[in-house]
Amino acid sequence: MQIQGPAHLHGAQPIQGPHRAEGPSAAKATEFVQGADQLDISSEANMISRVHEMPDVRAERVGQIKQQIAEGTYETAEKLDVALGRLLDELAG
Repeated sequence: MQIQGPAHLHGAQPIQGPHRAEGPSAAKATEFVQGADQLDISSEANMISRVHEMPDVRAERVGQIKQQIAEGTYETAEKLDVALGRLLDELAG
């Protein structure tokens, strides 16, 4: 049915069959493209991968450290020196 404005209304239209694709033509030579696949891993995915490789949390050790922090005996000058040295080493590259 075709509608062309409010005054022109046409009746039913004949149904046309589906369009037919042409048969296979002469075989085309396929091109061989030589290349390599590439996979780029984001820095976030790399970090997550490293986190999964870390050892399990030692609940007993965490409990000891929490207790030392609560008692005020965890932070010592030696531990702060070691931590600062590690931080500087990491920042240096």
